[in-house]
Amino acid sequence: MKSFKTIFILSLALITLNSCKKSEPITPYRGKVKFETISVSSKLAGRISKIYVEEGATVKRGDTLALLDLPEVTAKMIQAEGAITSAQGQLNMAFNGATIEQLGQINSQLESGEAQLEFAQESYMRLQAMYQDSLISQQQFDEVKMKFQMAKAQVAALKAKRDEVKKGTRTEQIVQAKGQLDRAVGAKEEVISASNEQYVIAPAAMTIETISLEEGELLTPGYSLFNGYKKGSLYFRFTIPESKIYDFEIGKSIILINPYTNQETKAKISTVKQLARYADITSTAPLYNLTEAVYELKVVPTATVSERAFYMNATVLIK
Repeated sequence: MKSFKTIFILSLALITLNSCKKSEPITPYRGKVKFETISVSSKLAGRISKIYVEEGATVKRGDTLALLDLPEVTAKMIQAEGAITSAQGQLNMAFNGATIEQLGQINSQLESGEAQLEFAQESYMRLQAMYQDSLISQQQFDEVKMKFQMAKAQVAALKAKRDEVKKGTRTEQIVQAKGQLDRAVGAKEEVISASNEQYVIAPAAMTIETISLEEGELLTPGYSLFNGYKKGSLYFRFTIPESKIYDFEIGKSIILINPYTNQETKAKISTVKQLARYADITSTAPLYNLTEAVYELKVVPTATVSERAFYMNATVLIK
């Protein structure tokens, strides 16, 4: 009786073991569903004022995802507009030249300088005769001579300034004024570009998977605020050992099947590339020799699959 029980138990265990082995046959043609991922960040630091989407939402390219508070932009805009006003004034002055009032001031200075020159010349002539008669010292004569020469130089400088003003502004000054205005306008354009960064915009049609921050938190430059999948970017990834890779070629049509729903998908092989490292391998059952090279197949659907449900990293088989 005991022997019969033992034989029965062993038979039952063997049947159970065989059924487990046959329930899910291991195949090297097992792959994963993939989507092209998109990360959305900001170029400027700012506090999140409003988030307009939720996780799982589908958005179009150009949709506003969030609004940032950038107080520094307003201050920089005021500075840029002030710089433009100042530079424009300098350019207008360069084009218009001296005003009538400025020209009148120069003429008045010139008349005063010519009067001083006339007086200095008369003093010089008188003292020169007295010096020749030895009535004054060399020092006194030299002082009067120096004042006469200074008056002459001053009149010459005022005449040159008057002539320059009458001719108009030099070309170099106009070019300099234009350069300052262009620089101010460029600074304003930079501020306008920065102000546009307060809106976080969807770069493509996508599905939002995760939102990493909440309203009121600080977003730093380059930090990914939204992560998601690009719409229409569905593909399938298979890991194939070297011994099986010759069964596939780029452009070959294949049929994929969902092992849980038995839903079939027509597709074709898009690319074949070697995986350089073991860590890149994601197959659930990599049946290959460790000395073999391992390759990745990228397979894209050839029929419309928009109405079907595909989930990231879900299993798919080659039929």
